Amino acid sequence: MPKISVIIPAYNAEATILETIDSVLKQTFTDFELLVINDGSQDNTQTVVESISDSRVRVISYPNGGVCVARNRGIFLAKGELIAFLDADDLWTLDKLEKQYTALQEHPEAGVAYSWTCFMDITDSQTPPTFLPSLEYQWTGNVYKNLLVQDFIHSGSNTLMRREAIASVGEFDQTCAGCADWDYWLRLAAKWPFVVVKKCQIFYRRMPGSMSSKVEVMEREALIAMEKAYKAAPPELQHLKTLTFTNFHKYCAELYLQRSQDRDAMVKAQKHVKAAIALQPSLIIGDRTFQKILVKLLIKKLLPKPLANYLFHSIRKSLSIPDPRLQPGNKPS
Repeated sequence: MPKISVIIPAYNAEATILETIDSVLKQTFTDFELLVINDGSQDNTQTVVESISDSRVRVISYPNGGVCVARNRGIFLAKGELIAFLDADDLWTLDKLEKQYTALQEHPEAGVAYSWTCFMDITDSQTPPTFLPSLEYQWTGNVYKNLLVQDFIHSGSNTLMRREAIASVGEFDQTCAGCADWDYWLRLAAKWPFVVVKKCQIFYRRMPGSMSSKVEVMEREALIAMEKAYKAAPPELQHLKTLTFTNFHKYCAELYLQRSQDRDAMVKAQKHVKAAIALQPSLIIGDRTFQKILVKLLIKKLLPKPLANYLFHSIRKSLSIPDPRLQPGNKPS
């Protein structure tokens, strides 16, 4: 039996699936099986995966059920002692499985290992990713309180979990598919310690058709997930609800601001900015992240669109410090 089962849900993923699988096949930890759950794809996803000549790779096709159903099907089929999920457009550094496996071996009480995340806002993976301040997240042990306030795991491509931990919380919840990852990590954190690998090992690709770009869907289902989370949270943590909702409004505002060609998105970003201020007025003077959101909103509202886009591109480029060791195709030191 393999030590690790890697599960990739895939729906119409022919454009990215080969690169994603390649980042798994090149792992320094090699005792794994890779299950591609073809979730009713209408393109050549199945043919592309079947062209890979590696006995560790299997593709299993089902009618479309959504990412939660695909992950749950993968769990049922998995044979490994540990399970990792990877979205079909995300990437791993070559030592992702090795470092997380070692972390769990060194912390037998932990049910989940996670790493830091880099974001790729463009479709070209050869362009250096955006290095966001997820590096501040170093929580280990009982992370439930921290995770309740904000999803610092960032995506379904991050964690490595013990089979016993997964069995203790059951399946992914389809009713909040847009935030099912966060909901799942919360359920795990309520029962199991987490351990962190302090390295950027996950490349979370934000693409135009991905769930992270469908802000309206995420917004609606995040509200379901947050209400569910606080119904399950103990009384002594209920006071954190205001902070959780404030972080939610900040996150939504940032996502809407990324849709620079959509005027309606600016209106929605402004709505979330106002909601965050109403919940926590001190953000205006005490939160640098929120101040940056305010500046972006003002620039996009006051300047002509081409000039605003050029300015943002220049700022992002000047602040980006590429590290070749972070590239998925290069082995980190």
